[in-house]
Amino acid sequence: MRIKVDEDLPRAAIQMLRDMGYEAVGVAEQGMGGWKDHALWQAIQAEQRLLVTADKGFADIHLSAPGTHGGVLLLRPDQDGIRPVIELLQLILVSCDLEALAGTITVVTPRGIRIRRAKK
Repeated sequence: MRIKVDEDLPRAAIQMLRDMGYEAVGVAEQGMGGWKDHALWQAIQAEQRLLVTADKGFADIHLSAPGTHGGVLLLRPDQDGIRPVIELLQLILVSCDLEALAGTITVVTPRGIRIRRAKK
């Protein structure tokens, strides 16, 4: 699976995904840091990647309905810092195969995982 990691997440998240065998790249690695969300979203979709982010704007189902894009994995920790984000990423990685999240909007919090799929 091809994954793009947003610049609001630590570099450790990129490495963790790579260690799990995913083709993960960071927004900053590709010189996309600071891009407006709309332009970044278009580039991510052109690459057909799942976006891993902490920016809830990308998970707005009214702007990007499930099934119309490569997918969004939104990490929403209760606390600031690198450790809470990494813990949520670990939670989703042990809970499911990210391939199953293609085209979904998935929100991971310390209380659980919510997956929104395309309407049938």
